[in-house]
Amino acid sequence: MTIEKCINEFGVDDVIFEEGSTGRELFVVLDGEVEIAKMNGASKTSIIKLGKGEFFGEMAVIDGSARSATAIAAAPDTKVMRINHARFVYLVSQQPAFALMVMDALSKRLRASNAVTYRAAQS
Repeated sequence: MTIEKCINEFGVDDVIFEEGSTGRELFVVLDGEVEIAKMNGASKTSIIKLGKGEFFGEMAVIDGSARSATAIAAAPDTKVMRINHARFVYLVSQQPAFALMVMDALSKRLRASNAVTYRAAQS
């Protein structure tokens, strides 16, 4: 598969994937901005905004679970590259730096989530 087939372009407010959907792909932001959010009917709670070089969708690619949030393009001409499960496994096995980058991001996201949960438990 050529790399071009793995690149998708989105306009502002285009949904890349929805919470609860399935899909074993990781996405890398090539250009623009992606907002990760929790949707509750018409209301949206933003979790994080990601820019060029950052990635999302890693939980589903690792464990096959349903998407835990919705990913929405937040800038015009947002480009993302899809990395399917097989390619992800290949990259992790062949590129230790890639595996470490994913682990580093997962660790930071877990720490941030824990801090929010801990603050909520304190109040």
